[in-house]
Amino acid sequence: MQIFKKESVSNYLEADSRLSKSLTTKDLIGLGIGAVIGTGIFILPGHEAASHAGPAVAIAFLMAAIVSGLVGMAYAEFSSAMPIAGSAYSFGSVVYGEIVGWILGWALILEYFLAVSAEATGFAAYFNNNILAAIGIHLPTALQASPMEGGVINISAVIIVVVIAGILLMGSEMSKRVENFAVIVKVAIIIIFIIIGAFYVKTSNYVPFYPAQFHSTPFGMGGIFTAAATVFFAFIGFDALASNSAETIDPGKNVIKGIIGTVVFAVVLYVAFSMVLTGIVNYKELNVDDPAAYALQIIHLSAFNKLITIGALFGIFTAMVTMFIGGSRLVYALGRDGLLPKFIGRVNSKHSVPKNAIIIATIVQAVFAGLVPLTQLASLINAGTLIAFAFISFGVIKLRRRKDIKNTGFKMPWYPFLPIVAGVFSIFFIIMLPDITKISVGIWIVIGFIFYFVYGVHHSKLQKQD
Repeated sequence: MQIFKKESVSNYLEADSRLSKSLTTKDLIGLGIGAVIGTGIFILPGHEAASHAGPAVAIAFLMAAIVSGLVGMAYAEFSSAMPIAGSAYSFGSVVYGEIVGWILGWALILEYFLAVSAEATGFAAYFNNNILAAIGIHLPTALQASPMEGGVINISAVIIVVVIAGILLMGSEMSKRVENFAVIVKVAIIIIFIIIGAFYVKTSNYVPFYPAQFHSTPFGMGGIFTAAATVFFAFIGFDALASNSAETIDPGKNVIKGIIGTVVFAVVLYVAFSMVLTGIVNYKELNVDDPAAYALQIIHLSAFNKLITIGALFGIFTAMVTMFIGGSRLVYALGRDGLLPKFIGRVNSKHSVPKNAIIIATIVQAVFAGLVPLTQLASLINAGTLIAFAFISFGVIKLRRRKDIKNTGFKMPWYPFLPIVAGVFSIFFIIMLPDITKISVGIWIVIGFIFYFVYGVHHSKLQKQD
């Protein structure tokens, strides 16, 4: 048993040759914005302003975006050197060894599946409360709440998971067309909110910009740091972009363009949205699930509420598509390598998609979305992402030392300074997460180790090689 045995890039490339290469830079930016500009922009700015940072929540988003951009460059170098499915799992298996790759994959399975389920419950809330209610349909509590909330099942959340699964099963061409259209609509609506809202900003709402009650350690910046750690939920899309490198045309050039394009869009929209939101409404009033709609109501622009609702639905939908693709490709990669049952690693010949992995992801995500409330889901999402961010950032140093892996595409600048900075900041933000999140993910990691030694190591294709 050699748990640190390293996988060969050529084996991965051969296995992933069955996947269709059809994604361009524009498609990757669409996927990235689809993931990054979702529930994060429509819910998190209000909660984090009220709970941790006040108007300085804009600084928290800027911090998260900068660190994510640095880590994104590390992902882009890996994707350029080895354009394979599985992202952090596959990269980790090559440079660190199978056990590290497995733990990264195991952590990200939780992140992806819970992210899709959390987005689905957010989608259901907007849909039930604004669309169905507007046409006079009121679902009984049993069908719009989880058992923990006094219901039976959140049926709208389950249905949207199944609908997206249907789109993905039709192939990457169909999913990217739907994604690109929805991203355009979503971004347009967010820009409209920023432009209109700017006329109603009261500068008095920015005072104090960073309220004294949030000045905790370290350096009096604890509130902003905690908010930044929390909003990394919005930036998990970078891993999803890298997981699509096996289906990307010229990944050596297009993945980095997709990541940088996503960072630029994300930081501009998040910071502008946060500044307008906290300028319209005092931060103390923003601890609500629909802060943008609430802000428009405060300034008596209720007619725009429906527009914001449409933007939120499109935003959450596109985030779900990207997360769903990333999670299903990760599960496919683990099945491909024997660490999960091998039928999960099969590719459907008709549409060149991992059909069984998509079906497995659908079942798990639908169960979570239907039976677990949003608050319970969201609390677990960040830690696994940051763990992967740290390993991939430091992994660039190990990648450069591998003479057998040629990279004629993108390489992270200012080596080794930037990889180290990205890795250290990722670890720092893990430390800043709430204790319950770190404990819960720690338990999940322990379960992952147990599964690996009970099942994975005995069925691994890598362990069976001479």
